[in-house]
Amino acid sequence: MSVEKFNQISPSEFFYSNRDLAGFSNPTRSLYTAVREFVENALDACDQKGVLPDVRLKIQAVDPEKHDPKHYILTVSDNGPGMDSKYVPHAFGTVLYGSKFGLKQARGMFGLGATMAILYGQITTNKPVTVKSCTDGQTQDKFEILLDIQRNKPVILRHSTKPASKRGLSVSICLEGDYSKAGGKIRDYVYETSLITPYASITFDDPKGQKFHHPRFVRDMPKPPTIIRPHPHGIDVERIRRMIVESQFEIPSIDDAMIEKVRRELGLAKKNLGFDAMMERVEKKWKTLTRQVRVVISIVSFLGMDLERLSKIKIEDIDVPNKKLFYWDFGDSQSKSVDIDSESPYYKQLTNTVQGEPLTTFLTKRFQRVGPATAVKFAEFAQIKPEKRMGTLSNQELVHLSDSLQKFDEFLAPDSSCLAPLGESPLEKGIKKFFSPDFAAVVQRPASAYSGFPFIIEMGIAYGGEIKTGGPHIYRYANRIPLLYDEGSDVVLKVVNEIDWARYKIKGEPPFLIVSHICSTRIPYKTAGKENVADRQEIERELRLALQFLSRKLAAYMSKRGQAEMAKKRANLYAKYIPLIAEFCTELAGKKKKPDYSQMLEQNTLELATKEAEIETK
Repeated sequence: MSVEKFNQISPSEFFYSNRDLAGFSNPTRSLYTAVREFVENALDACDQKGVLPDVRLKIQAVDPEKHDPKHYILTVSDNGPGMDSKYVPHAFGTVLYGSKFGLKQARGMFGLGATMAILYGQITTNKPVTVKSCTDGQTQDKFEILLDIQRNKPVILRHSTKPASKRGLSVSICLEGDYSKAGGKIRDYVYETSLITPYASITFDDPKGQKFHHPRFVRDMPKPPTIIRPHPHGIDVERIRRMIVESQFEIPSIDDAMIEKVRRELGLAKKNLGFDAMMERVEKKWKTLTRQVRVVISIVSFLGMDLERLSKIKIEDIDVPNKKLFYWDFGDSQSKSVDIDSESPYYKQLTNTVQGEPLTTFLTKRFQRVGPATAVKFAEFAQIKPEKRMGTLSNQELVHLSDSLQKFDEFLAPDSSCLAPLGESPLEKGIKKFFSPDFAAVVQRPASAYSGFPFIIEMGIAYGGEIKTGGPHIYRYANRIPLLYDEGSDVVLKVVNEIDWARYKIKGEPPFLIVSHICSTRIPYKTAGKENVADRQEIERELRLALQFLSRKLAAYMSKRGQAEMAKKRANLYAKYIPLIAEFCTELAGKKKKPDYSQMLEQNTLELATKEAEIETK
């Protein structure tokens, strides 16, 4: 019988074998995905520091004479804050390493995309990534890095510095791509990114020598999002367990540095008092002692040792249920224990250290928008004592706590300060600049939440002008990322297809478009490739409400437009036939002078102008 061999693989090795998951399935898709990941990183860096982005994208063929697919050099540069040189190797040479794992809105969210592009370039061309970074406007660090796939670690081939005059970051990789097929999507991506990021200047130099420049047309940037604490509805058992561990205060190491800290806070200087004299000093100084020192003193009180003796032991465990304190005695080279007296004034200090915070304190300190009154109400709802220490919860109690947090409906809605929507005015300006429509309307829905993650829906609708027929044309965005692939399985298309457009006076395939933007701390993408959004019920509802609101505005415009067209036809008829009727009536009456019908025509012209003015104001 053969023995199976079990192995553990690194994240980089997993994605090396399954790169399709991240959007690197073929040369066409891979070139587009690499462009997108690097441009998004550049825009995110500028957004976080409030810098108006100047992003330059350049794609060069290594051998222009070869046919696609072939090797290209992709370079993306920005004017952002740059990256500290100590982080560069890991940021560009480690899969699942980054700064985007906190609860705030960002284009990137997996710590995966840019490194996957580098990994793809390495496995198709065996060339390193070149990173140039300047954080102070004076010195630029240049790295050439390969990724050790098996160990998921960076290999620095070269590192040099030189004087620089501007801050920013530049990333350059060599990869196999097919620009003849990907070029259209890349140009669309740059174009659509400019629409949703009107405060950015983006320049694209393509392999054919063409330059596509999209200057910024607004200078107001959205307020940078803030990192927030989690919402009770958005966590599970594992997250609660980790939060409890984080909330528990570690037993401090009683080394020379700690003993010196205790001496300093007790005002003992270098002299060593006996145990009793030291504890008398503690009683006088207790209120001024730091938490760490209080824990050490509590341990000392049960051990009955002075500080000199304390330096010769190591605390192993504090067993609260059995009221035992275990320690290793280096002098005797053996483990020993002492009883913990529950009547001691130091008992509570020590047990609280091990058992963690009370439930109500845990809720108010670790979650957003949970006050003391709400915490007490929740404790009653969950049938858990408010003073219950989190470190004493059993596995079954943890599961019950998690379920109760999900079901309790008196928590306030999630805090939306972690979101940075574009805003109605910039979105409307973008739509009007790019499409010059006859009609445009936008709406930003109030913040909502799914599974405890806040999100905001922004949507625009436009009709006529330079918009092509065959609508609705749908432009999908998530955290200001254009979503160009997999439209058929996206929640936005589902909502659009469910609308009865005839009800809103839209028939056939007229020239109109819909721009949809979802911003959230956690976009529920269906894949790591970030191309389509799952149909979460709450998101679907907000999309539908936004679209219905805008559709009613469009219907009102179409109604006014129809009335204006009727008024125009009527005016044309009056202008054509009233003079003829006047002439006929004059002849019939045997008169020489025609009646004055100019006032009638003026009234008709005024009515037409009024109708057209009403449309212009919409």
